[in-house]
Amino acid sequence: MYQLLSDQTDFIIISKSANVHFHSQDGTAGVIAQAEADLGYKLYPVHRLDTPTSGLLIVAKSPQAANVFTQMFTQHQVQKYYLAIACGKPKKKQGWIVGDMAKSRRSMYKLLRTTDNPAVTQFFSQSIAQGIRLYLLKPLSGKTHQLRVALASIGVPILGDQLYGNELSDRCYLHAYSLHFSYLDKTYVFQHVPSFGEHFLLPQCQQLIGNQWQSPSDLSWPSK
Repeated sequence: MYQLLSDQTDFIIISKSANVHFHSQDGTAGVIAQAEADLGYKLYPVHRLDTPTSGLLIVAKSPQAANVFTQMFTQHQVQKYYLAIACGKPKKKQGWIVGDMAKSRRSMYKLLRTTDNPAVTQFFSQSIAQGIRLYLLKPLSGKTHQLRVALASIGVPILGDQLYGNELSDRCYLHAYSLHFSYLDKTYVFQHVPSFGEHFLLPQCQQLIGNQWQSPSDLSWPSK
C-alpha cells in the first residue's frame, strides 16, 4: 500500500502505491489510515494524490506542522515533480500547458482557453519506445486532476488513465517522483523512482530517469 521513506521530527515521507485510496472508503482503510494504524499515532495530511497515482506524500505529525506545510503549499513553496507515460505524438514535445480548469462530465475536468485562474504545468518529454514517451512534469499550481487534464489537452492522455484516456494498461502511469522544499530553514529533497509498471521498468525509461532527469530542480525548464 505504501513505503515509509523518511521519518522526520515533524513529518514523514511516504510513497503511495498505485490504485490505493488516499482516504478510507468502501470499508477499506486509505493510505493515511493504514499508516496511522502501522505507526501508532495521528497523522495530518497536507496534500493528496489521486487513487491511480503513485508516489511521494508529505504527512505532518501535528496540527502545527500541518499548518506550516499548508501555508507552504498555498505559497507554492513546495515544488513537486511527476513522471508520466503516454502513447502517441504530443502537439509539442516540451513547454508549458496553461488554462483555466472547469468541471466536465463523469467527475472529469477540462482545460479552457481562458487564464483567469489557470492551471500551469511545465514539461519535458522523450521517446522511450516506439510510440511511447516519458514525461517529466512540473506543476506550478495545484488543481484537481491537473496533470491528467494537461496531457489529455495536448492529445496524449496518460497511459492507463481510465478517466481521461482509453488505452488499457497495467496501471495509470502517473507517479509523484520528487519533492523539494525548505522546512524550518532546512532544505529537503526526496525522490522515489517508480517500481511498478512494465513501461516504467523499461531500460530506456530507467536510464532517462537515472541520468538526464536525476535532478529535476537543476534542469533548464522551458520558458513560455
